[in-house]
Amino acid sequence: MAEVLSQSQIDALLNSVMQQGFSDQNSKEAEPDKKYRKYDFYSPKKFTKDRLKFLSSIYENYARMISSRLNALLRINSEVEVVNVEEQRYYEFSNALSDNDVLTIVNASLPDDSENDPIIMHISTQLMLSMIDRRLGSSDNDIENISLDYSYTDLELSLYSNIVNYIIRSMKDGWANYLDVDFEMQRVEINPSLMQNISPDEIIVIIVMDVSFSSVKGQINICLPVNLLESIFAVFDKRMMMAGKGSNKDEDLPDEIMTSIKSSMLEVTAQLGKAQVFLRDIYGLHVGDVINLNKPKDSEVALYIGEKPWFKGKLGVQNKNMAVKISGIYESI
Repeated sequence: MAEVLSQSQIDALLNSVMQQGFSDQNSKEAEPDKKYRKYDFYSPKKFTKDRLKFLSSIYENYARMISSRLNALLRINSEVEVVNVEEQRYYEFSNALSDNDVLTIVNASLPDDSENDPIIMHISTQLMLSMIDRRLGSSDNDIENISLDYSYTDLELSLYSNIVNYIIRSMKDGWANYLDVDFEMQRVEINPSLMQNISPDEIIVIIVMDVSFSSVKGQINICLPVNLLESIFAVFDKRMMMAGKGSNKDEDLPDEIMTSIKSSMLEVTAQLGKAQVFLRDIYGLHVGDVINLNKPKDSEVALYIGEKPWFKGKLGVQNKNMAVKISGIYESI
């Protein structure tokens, strides 16, 4: 017969099952929930992580150049570091600005001469005032209690433009290893709310750089508009595609070059002869006068391709038009 459990054994078995269930439930509750970053499908990302990493490497190189330039400009050791490269909407950048912030508008000229929105640069007020203070000869860089409503004076704006222009000139060197881009300061905008170059919903990439020297710390924010970046990446993609074609079809390259050359236009000239006359004789020329070319009538003529003689030939007629029949390679006639 099968063994029959007693009541105490049944109670012990039920208790163990209940305790096991509670322990499983507690272990599940103890596990932390995985957090996922929400993706906005209404405004998808325009640039991949590789593109942003590419921009990060460029501006890390640019940050090192700025650091050395600021050392010479301010006569003090400074450090510049890229802390963030992020894609966002322009209104997220503009909403963080106060009415008295100053923006710098920078034009970027690409090799393909495409027209693009300008780059916008913002330097924190405390950092800029400290740099202006150093430019004026002060050794105390600890500027405190700067109000959010602080407005630059005309003299400070002039020095602001001078310092920013000095910083912008280094940006070309930062891009030099990747692309030949010319950067030029267009103007300084003292009222960010009047900036209409970029629409609020347009996608931009923000480059955030921390700048520190002595006891001063601040930020330089560089705003790259989407159409400028698309033009830049289009140039890179075209170069990559051309490089790929060249690596796969190196043996066809001479034929492609010759095919391209064959479609070019050249001027062909037949030189009948040469003559030297005095100016007084030319002044006295009339209709019916004859100029002696000092060559026999049946002699060969030189056929010029461009400005160089290539062939020699005989004059004749074809379809009632003057023509030259090539008789040989030009050596000397």
